Amino acid sequence: MRFKQIGIILETDARTIMENIRCQPSSLTRPDGSATFYEGDTTVVAAVYGPTEVKLSKEQIDKATVEVTFKPKQGLPGCAEKAKESMIRSTCESALLCMLHPRTAVNIVLQEMQDSGSLLSCCINAACQALMNAGVSMRFVVAAVSCVLDSEDQIVLFPELKQEQDAKAKMTFVFASNSNNVVLATSSGIISPKLFQKCLITSQEAGTKTFELYRDWLSKQN
Repeated sequence: MRFKQIGIILETDARTIMENIRCQPSSLTRPDGSATFYEGDTTVVAAVYGPTEVKLSKEQIDKATVEVTFKPKQGLPGCAEKAKESMIRSTCESALLCMLHPRTAVNIVLQEMQDSGSLLSCCINAACQALMNAGVSMRFVVAAVSCVLDSEDQIVLFPELKQEQDAKAKMTFVFASNSNNVVLATSSGIISPKLFQKCLITSQEAGTKTFELYRDWLSKQN
């Protein structure tokens, strides 16, 4: 999805973001919280169980243990899926008030339904919405934004799979709702510091509008 460029910042159209990002809370009945998140055609279902009993080997006396399981659409999880789990777990641990629930576990299960690009950001946003739906105590909520730098050095937000494959560089940024600071940043490919900063600023603008969507969804639920 391409946005109009003005100077070094892409003017992110809130209506365009709203048309491409959707969420269905409580999409499952058995978990404590769940959500189905859509970024374009990319779809991820997230389920949260907990705080619940934790295995003795993973028990932490001062905080809850956050466990993330990512299930690909086809086949068994590989190294790439394990890397996603690690990044999602790190993000969720930062956002959760884990010290309120020592000696327990918060289990997050993510099922990939369709990968048409921007899968990592979709997973993180789905996990955040499922945690909110479960009512787990959080310091802040997060918004993840994926972007790529194409062959003409144009920034493309929420890229499709083909755009990711053809891109010079691919990035995902995660922002905190209370400060809009970066919680997680990951990148691959070759990119200059100046262009990386432009991608960060652009993604931050899109993250701000994503938080506005969160508030809109919550107000409709209430």
